[in-house]
Amino acid sequence: MTNSFPNPIRVMLVDDHAMVRRGLATILKIFDDFELAGEAENGLAAVQLCDKTVPDVVLMDMVMPEMDGASATRIICEKYPQVQVIALSSFKEGDLVKNALEAGAIGFLMKDVSADELARAIRAAHAGRATLSPAAAQALVDTANQPPTPGLDLTEREREVLALMVEGLNNTQIAGKLTVSPSTIKSHVSNVLSKLGVASRTEAVTLALRNRIVS
Repeated sequence: MTNSFPNPIRVMLVDDHAMVRRGLATILKIFDDFELAGEAENGLAAVQLCDKTVPDVVLMDMVMPEMDGASATRIICEKYPQVQVIALSSFKEGDLVKNALEAGAIGFLMKDVSADELARAIRAAHAGRATLSPAAAQALVDTANQPPTPGLDLTEREREVLALMVEGLNNTQIAGKLTVSPSTIKSHVSNVLSKLGVASRTEAVTLALRNRIVS
């Protein structure tokens, strides 16, 4: 069907579910200013199709086989800065939203978005404006407000010491294992407790196991 709009926005659909792509394609047909530029069933196929079609806007599913949406988004945005990517997902985890935006997506929408909301987001993306669904925005805020994962600031040596503490070794045994003095180990243990915000070796070991700080 020939589009009556003089310069339609060319939209590429990327989703591993054919029914989802069909639904999105049906929505695009409702509006005169959109044109379907192509469909891909995973991130790898999306990158290859983008090379051929160079659409204006890509509607990108985030969780797919072969190559996920964030990886495909990053490649497309690096190769074609003029192409705008809108992430579409059924999941609203903060990390998923964060990864999509860090990869270069200009928007993040939930898959239950209405036709009008989707159309507005596509037009906004084409104009260089971001759109974030309320659920995605809330997920980002929740993620930002979470306390940092304990143990991220431990040095490599402190991690070694903590791993041996988890095994049940005392300072003298750890010192023998790492061939350093017990006083050095005492200092390391003190640093570990301080950085983990705990008062005892038992608490440190419990926290390390619960958060998988050491493997």
